[in-house]
Amino acid sequence: MNLRLLFVSFVFFAIGAAAAVAVLSNRLGPPSATVIKVEGKAAVGGNFSLTDQTGRRITQDDFAGRHMLVFFGFTSCPDVCPIALQTVTQAIDLLGERGALVTPIFISIDPERDTVEQLATYVDQFHPRMVGLTGSEQEIKAVTKAYRAYYQRVADESSSEDYAMDHTSIIYLMDDRGEYAAHFAFNTSAEEMARRVGAILEAAPGGPST
Repeated sequence: MNLRLLFVSFVFFAIGAAAAVAVLSNRLGPPSATVIKVEGKAAVGGNFSLTDQTGRRITQDDFAGRHMLVFFGFTSCPDVCPIALQTVTQAIDLLGERGALVTPIFISIDPERDTVEQLATYVDQFHPRMVGLTGSEQEIKAVTKAYRAYYQRVADESSSEDYAMDHTSIIYLMDDRGEYAAHFAFNTSAEEMARRVGAILEAAPGGPST
């Protein structure tokens, strides 16, 4: 990371029309975008099997009936990851009682360094219900492929760390069926995120009333 340009790929869903894959920077600068057409719902998300910060095996089914705010990153990330996770934490708090319907999830794309113990220490700095997930290299490849998330190990001579990770910097909102509902840039304000998530919760079948 360390002010390195970060390439980000994601699928942007528009009902009955198209989706866009945008390349975002790890900086706060303006993004560029390439548009592709897809049919039906955005092909984002899917089944996964990973290990949480307590050492328990977790699958997509463990979150059935709950919305999820999902972010891919790594615990050594100096800037984007803490900003994104703090925003998620604040947005859930702003939702009040409705926040209980949303589970914040941090998935590490650096399984070599992000052990279960490291994840437990890291996610404890954010929302008390945040779930940290890691796995084998193959498991991480599978879940990032399902979410259309980009990551790559890069040399980082300016840091005391041996390497850094370039990665997707968006936050995915998945609905209570595990399907894509929306996404947010990492620098979206907590207020805007809470507003949009709240609207989606209200529109969901059986959603809470305001």
